[in-house]
Amino acid sequence: MTEAPVVAEHRTSMVEAGRLILVVGPSGAGKDTLLGLAKAACADDPNIVFARRVITRAASSSEDNEEVSPDGFQKALGRGDYAIHWEAHGHCYALSRTMDDELRAGRTVIANVSRTVIGAMRRAYPDVVVVSITAPPNVLAERLAMRRRSSDGKIEHRLGRTVDDASAQPNVTIVNVDSAEYHARQFVRIIKGDRWDA
Repeated sequence: MTEAPVVAEHRTSMVEAGRLILVVGPSGAGKDTLLGLAKAACADDPNIVFARRVITRAASSSEDNEEVSPDGFQKALGRGDYAIHWEAHGHCYALSRTMDDELRAGRTVIANVSRTVIGAMRRAYPDVVVVSITAPPNVLAERLAMRRRSSDGKIEHRLGRTVDDASAQPNVTIVNVDSAEYHARQFVRIIKGDRWDA
């Protein structure tokens, strides 16, 4: 597999109805925490779906991911099970094709992805909103040091990652430095199409 993200071919009619919200941001920004709180807040709305990433590394307790072996990942890839897949930090990631069914049904799908896939996703799907969750570098470094997840690799490498792609610019940025509950409410308003900064 190459480092470049790969989006599966789509029929143009299959994903026109729904809205795809891509959540991106550096390690340590608190994406999983806000995703978890937003998912709980939206649990009663059947038209809001949180896609689970497939990953080939061990999932932490804060993540809602599906862990698979590298061999299992490659077999699923060969069957065409993934809408998009990419590599980052020596691991493979993907989103299931089932999200296309949700979009076709007119639902809003929220997915945690790499910043490197934004351009490809915007070309493949007609209604994409990119939400960047971030924090100042010193806060990111402190959170990564506290997390101590072995798959994170060297903290300086994580903090030094950049994506030089104009199409990867977010629609909305949440600077996650206040309470998680406050920023989760902002995030939920974005998901529901309301003003997020009110």
